[in-house]
Amino acid sequence: MKLTRNGIKEREAWKKAGIDLPGYDVEAVTEKAKKEPGWVHFGIGNIFRVFIGGIADGLLEEGVLDRGITCVETFDYDVVDKIYAPYDNLGLNVILHGDGTREYKVLGALAEAVKAQSSDTEQWNRLKEIFAAKSLQLVSFTITEKGYALQKADGTWFPFVEADIKNGPDKATGAMAVLVAMLNERYKAGKYPIALVSMDNCSQNGAKLRESVLTMTEEWHKAGFVDDGFVDYVTDEKVVAFPWTMIDKITPRPSEQIAADLEKLGVEDMQPVITGKKTYIAPFVNAEKPQYLVIEDSFPNGRPALEKGFGVYMADRNTVNLSERMKVTVCLNPVHSATGPLGVVLGYDLFAHMLNTNEDMMKMARMVAYDEGLPVVADPGILSPQAFVDELFNDRFPNEYLGDTNLRLAVDVSQMVGIRFGETVKAYVKKFGDASRLTAIPLGIAGWLRYMLAVDDEGNKFELAPDPMNEEITEQLGDIVIGKPETFKDQLKPILSNERLFFTDLYKDGVGEKIEDMFREMIAGPGAVKATIHKYVNEK
Repeated sequence: MKLTRNGIKEREAWKKAGIDLPGYDVEAVTEKAKKEPGWVHFGIGNIFRVFIGGIADGLLEEGVLDRGITCVETFDYDVVDKIYAPYDNLGLNVILHGDGTREYKVLGALAEAVKAQSSDTEQWNRLKEIFAAKSLQLVSFTITEKGYALQKADGTWFPFVEADIKNGPDKATGAMAVLVAMLNERYKAGKYPIALVSMDNCSQNGAKLRESVLTMTEEWHKAGFVDDGFVDYVTDEKVVAFPWTMIDKITPRPSEQIAADLEKLGVEDMQPVITGKKTYIAPFVNAEKPQYLVIEDSFPNGRPALEKGFGVYMADRNTVNLSERMKVTVCLNPVHSATGPLGVVLGYDLFAHMLNTNEDMMKMARMVAYDEGLPVVADPGILSPQAFVDELFNDRFPNEYLGDTNLRLAVDVSQMVGIRFGETVKAYVKKFGDASRLTAIPLGIAGWLRYMLAVDDEGNKFELAPDPMNEEITEQLGDIVIGKPETFKDQLKPILSNERLFFTDLYKDGVGEKIEDMFREMIAGPGAVKATIHKYVNEK
């Protein structure tokens, strides 16, 4: 069985293998999307295919959507060449339940895959056509938090952004420059309205996206690449809207075991690939069943019936903001960022296995969410914070079949510490005058910095997960030697006081010295990390 348009015509074989096929006409919904695009998505990796693609697939199955999604890749073009093109843009979702059972479903909702590559004239012109279409209602994004970043921690432009500003729309390379270049095409075609919907896992994601779009617009306007009317167009939220969202679905890297199991079922060529840009991707995506997507209902050119999608809630901006703060600053992501890097240092591959077998790590995880987070979280109304955390600890976190790794949870932590820890620290300062009563969150921050030394608790070196600040932080910590606490002096001060990182100065908040003390204990020698965690989670 081949995962191709022709291959899925062998319906009996797929049925026998227990794999559901699209119940709609894949070619018809693809052609409709090509002629009259309605929904474009930037960043077409794992979370997009299993979640956003899965929602579109469900809407197509229900007959409330009549065309597929136009898939645009702005960063890793290998994804188009190796995962989309050879499989005729079909996907295969594998939902993993905690009892070991699985659901398999072929997706036909991914209509077209386009490389946002200005040096490829054919692809670039196709992207211009898509954005000039009056039918286009929304562009959604899963490009990770760093996809919106234009400046480094010191406030200077990233080199590629500097080049984009200088070279103008026709030579755009970064995601934000590509987007603004395409919005300019839409403006020139007829000033058509559109919603730009960030679905990335970051606080006030719509505001972040808008700020980056307006910054790039302003720089190009100064350089004479865009006119006054374009500036007016993108700044009018009644015409170009930036709805906020909260997104939640745990989506690990593709599993080699699942690839092997699919091939045993008869599906050919399922092996994952690692692209030149270190994207871990496969023709299938494995993920958990639970999912939440809360979307601000602000779509100036209309929208699909998104509220009919599984796990989708349409709401106002305040409700989205409260839902997002509940998840990103309290319930889920802080647990991942506090314990994932420590899990790497302790030698645990799988996150669930670590929590299921290490009592201290489970205690720490529960402290982050229940003891330190829930007391300062606001209730969004549509989702109960207590019920959300209960589901995480009872069903989602313990699911070892997910195969989520601590190393994945350590990716890009420097870009997330402000949201995932800084917000709770600030909430404690507001409520109690300082944040000194926090224990698990400072322990998580100390653990992340201990992880940045790239040496595990037994003294073995390991490779850090990708993070744009790896080089900067490892250089900052370069003089620290494990087993020689005297080598630790004031190396953490520039990091813990950096308000660009934490959105606050942790020393002023009463936790900077506490983190230093924890870090000092963690570098005492082999086994020191384990001992430090045990000490602090059993203090109370």
